[in-house]
Amino acid sequence: FHLSHKVTRVVPESALLIVLGLFLGGIVLAADHIASFSLTPTVFFFYLLPPIVLDAGYFMPNRLFFGNLGSILLYAVIGTVWNAATTGLSLYGVYQTGIMGHLNSGLLDFLLFGSLIAAVDPVAVLAVFEEVHVNEVLFIIVFGESLLNDAVTVVLYNVFESFVTIGSENVTGIECVKGIVSFFVVSLGGTLVGIFFAFLLSLVSRFTKHVRIIEPGFVFIISYLSYLTAEMLSLSAILAITFCGICCQKYVKANISEQSSTTVRYTMKMMASGAETIIFMFLGISAVDPNIWTWNTAFILLTLVFISVYRVIGVVLQTWILNHYRMVQLEIIDQVVMSYGGLRGAVAFALVVLLDKNKVRDRNLFVSTTIIVVFFTVIFQGLTIKPLVQWLKVKKTEHREPKLNEKLHGRAFDHILSAIEDISGQIGHNYLRDKWSNFDRKFLSKVLMRRSAQKSRDQILNVFHELNLKDAI
Repeated sequence: FHLSHKVTRVVPESALLIVLGLFLGGIVLAADHIASFSLTPTVFFFYLLPPIVLDAGYFMPNRLFFGNLGSILLYAVIGTVWNAATTGLSLYGVYQTGIMGHLNSGLLDFLLFGSLIAAVDPVAVLAVFEEVHVNEVLFIIVFGESLLNDAVTVVLYNVFESFVTIGSENVTGIECVKGIVSFFVVSLGGTLVGIFFAFLLSLVSRFTKHVRIIEPGFVFIISYLSYLTAEMLSLSAILAITFCGICCQKYVKANISEQSSTTVRYTMKMMASGAETIIFMFLGISAVDPNIWTWNTAFILLTLVFISVYRVIGVVLQTWILNHYRMVQLEIIDQVVMSYGGLRGAVAFALVVLLDKNKVRDRNLFVSTTIIVVFFTVIFQGLTIKPLVQWLKVKKTEHREPKLNEKLHGRAFDHILSAIEDISGQIGHNYLRDKWSNFDRKFLSKVLMRRSAQKSRDQILNVFHELNLKDAI
């Protein structure tokens, strides 16, 4: 379906793949009377998710990401906790009224379900938003939130699962404090593991001058090692590989040769694209298994209503707070797109499949509801987000390389802004960025970059080289 642009312009690739998976699963079921394939959490978390997250981290526009990091973290951490808690508590509240009939779940089971259904999927978001071409700030906030939100969701899920395991009667105030502390330890620990491996990878790439042919191998192996190490230490593996990609890209790109850089880029994109294809097809195929379906109309419909309503409320409240501190305000139109961009995907499905039937009695109902939510958000919201963006006239991005003149002006503005902040005694992000780039130039780059790469980063030489290249062309 890449040959027919008419189809891919209207229907996102992720939705087409899910439909294809349903079709294939249907054929297998009709022929065999048994669903022979399903997406297992082990395969998903160890083989399919790492290449996607590494690709996202390694090609992350760093300046945009760190410039909006405060906003991204607010949406990813506070927003996720808000969505998980409100969805779980609301479903439990409605269950108490008796509308849903009899279920074998207590408050903790509902909160556990709320935590896993709050996982906004970066794969689905990327697939849709890259097609739509919204402006950079909106893209980075939605994409950054969906990426870090996954890590937060997995941590929350583990906390609530441990609560379910020990039983609601044993959950005391101390257990809750332990849960909150473990949340921060797991998140920050995962990030630190990622940064450590990023520096290790940068250092290794500095000494690969005589073995150019295996340079790309180091990039993939050390990045994957960061994921496995964090997993082994029970820290956030998603955050580890994300920050490994984000922190190493500048030094690795400077150190490795042009050919290796191209190899890394294409291999990473190919692996991520392959993993995405497999995930969405398997989401379709897994849904055909008749053994996992348990239907409860009230529970399923209310889940869809609550996740949509609470996402809108969360986005509006957080944006109202953020706009008091942001230079570039997030308008009402941006908030509509952000609320609508909360697509659920494979992370929620993999987490719900991980549930133990003996501990969570209504596991099959949770699995069925998650599949419906994933299909609804990816197919319905994915189909309608492009017309919505065009109808609202959301500011689009321009894909072009800035001119030399623009680069020089941009750099001059950076220096002026950081000087003004310095003089007025304000510690803003321009001041911090200036201090960080000085520290990077004096210390980090000297340790992590080879000599030739440091020379080629000289600004005046760079400009001279660009001018010469233009003349030559």
